[in-house]
Amino acid sequence: MSALSITDLSAVELRRQIKQKELSPVEVVKAYLDRIEKFNSKWNAYVTINEHAIDEAKNAEEAVMKGEELGGLHGIPVAIKDLTPTKGILTTYGSEMFKDFIPDYDATFLQRIKEAGGIVLGKTNTPEFGHKGTTDNPLFGTTKNPWNEKLTPGGSSGGSAVAVAAKLAPFAEGSDGGGSIRIPSSLTGIFGLKPTFGVVPHDSDPNNLFGSQHPYLHNGPMARTVEDAALLFSVMMGYQVNDPDSVPTSAVDFADLNGDVKGLKIAYTLNYGLYEVSDDVREVVEKACDNLASLGCEVEEVNLDLGISKKDLARAFSGMWCVKYAANYGHLYDKAPENFSENIAKMIAVGRKLSAVDYRAIEFNRTKVWKAIQSILNKYQFIVSPTLATTAFEHHLPGPSHINGKNINPESDWMMTQIYNLTGHPAASLPIGLTSSRLPVGLQVVGSRFADRLVLQLCRNYEKAFETYIEPTYE
Repeated sequence: MSALSITDLSAVELRRQIKQKELSPVEVVKAYLDRIEKFNSKWNAYVTINEHAIDEAKNAEEAVMKGEELGGLHGIPVAIKDLTPTKGILTTYGSEMFKDFIPDYDATFLQRIKEAGGIVLGKTNTPEFGHKGTTDNPLFGTTKNPWNEKLTPGGSSGGSAVAVAAKLAPFAEGSDGGGSIRIPSSLTGIFGLKPTFGVVPHDSDPNNLFGSQHPYLHNGPMARTVEDAALLFSVMMGYQVNDPDSVPTSAVDFADLNGDVKGLKIAYTLNYGLYEVSDDVREVVEKACDNLASLGCEVEEVNLDLGISKKDLARAFSGMWCVKYAANYGHLYDKAPENFSENIAKMIAVGRKLSAVDYRAIEFNRTKVWKAIQSILNKYQFIVSPTLATTAFEHHLPGPSHINGKNINPESDWMMTQIYNLTGHPAASLPIGLTSSRLPVGLQVVGSRFADRLVLQLCRNYEKAFETYIEPTYE
């Protein structure tokens, strides 16, 4: 089989062929490394390649030939975001401060991926400490969208999204503290899941287990298909006694997502009563709602009032993140301010000005958002909306300054994802088609807490019935 056709295969199909000895792990890993060598300079998805990947593939192949019991990801390559500590592999967090940092441990979910036989291809690009919704940093530069290299793939898991969309990995891990899985999934046309908070252990910073996770920070899968994402998620998830926010939950069977979705009740909101959504995005999303109805779902448009203004929502979210950065990195900034970007320096300064009383007051708004969202989910199984108010935009911008001719805040008013980092609900971005300018649009699919499997099931049914992943046209 040619290298090109290997990288066309889904992760689930790779899994089957490796187990059946139709493909070897060495063939698979080499095919991806060859494609990375050919295309990565074009898109800058990877910042570090695992120099031991081929040796690990050889070990995986030996286990297959010996007839040993194989894990669920045996021999399958995976891309890991450069915010995730990876034992023995450079992990920079996109920061000058950590340009030479090589961890001596793996995050728990990464341990699970390796124990299941997954092979790390390398680390993917991210903005400094994952602080924004686009992907560039002082160390490695800008990641480009394979749909249009003049446009951003979003962030902060932009490198992972591009690796998946451009077939430089069958699937990837991302982290999401404000939409960082869902934003780039939407802008590159792939599927991404932010699980229920606590379902996937998040112990990437073992010295700050509590402060590193709020607003709710999640790790989850990014893939070209829902089934592939579910396969990776099934390995990443599960209780971890050493993580104080980890929760016991039922396992997800990635192969059993085909249950009937007829009669499921879906609440649709275009804008949460807050956002200006571009007309081309609205058209694609409304067509997707019609498609859901054709599957037998009961789709009803709702007037969703979060109880706070768009400005107060943005302030609540950014205030919590500024405090986090001030607490986590302020002492390092004081020692070497030259190693921090202007954006991070500003966030640290803002965080230091907020008192403990100010911080707790922010959480009153968080409570309002939770109550509003949960009141809808008490009546419906899902809330669906556009993932973002726009399609991809130029790299040098933090976001669009106008939508439909109306002024918006480019820092925040296009992200319709932050809501669910305040609440911790599971939220996916499902690719649902292209605009007339041939740019991808994502549908944000949200369920009640611990309804991750149901979210995957709805998305899988949509995926089977309608074309979802569309490969970008490479020049």
